[in-house]
Amino acid sequence: MEENLQIRLATTDDMTEVMRLAVMAAEENGFLNASQILLAEALWPALNNDHGLCGVIGAKNSPLEAFVLLQIGTLFYSTQPCVEEKVVFCHPDFRSAKGGRARRLCEFSKKVADTLDLPLLIGVCSSHRTAGKVKMYERIFGPPAGAYFLYKTKTGGHVVS
Repeated sequence: MEENLQIRLATTDDMTEVMRLAVMAAEENGFLNASQILLAEALWPALNNDHGLCGVIGAKNSPLEAFVLLQIGTLFYSTQPCVEEKVVFCHPDFRSAKGGRARRLCEFSKKVADTLDLPLLIGVCSSHRTAGKVKMYERIFGPPAGAYFLYKTKTGGHVVS
């Protein structure tokens, strides 16, 4: 399977599985407590290709291995659209598996931006194994354009309700 690892666009049929991974991502990488309602409100439009999309690794009607949530819109200071990555997440059971799921999801994100001819805003916000993730992103995207800092908190260990 690893050699033929495919990324497909998630649909509303994938909502339960994407939500399962989104909750895991929020618990692992979030720096504030998360709301399942807000997660669902961010995912649903992307699953309908409404100002976003969700790339997933995993067959229909089976547990998903990884996903990326991309939103297409504008930032607060511009009317020009861009592709904004909200989360890239690989289930812990598949992080050491052959195929490079996170790398493939990042490359998928680049392809979306290239296809739409829009800039891509993507980054790493993690307090765990950050240096390795940043190195992977640098290999894929080039030098970083800044850094994130968290004050009075760190990622992981937060509640999803």
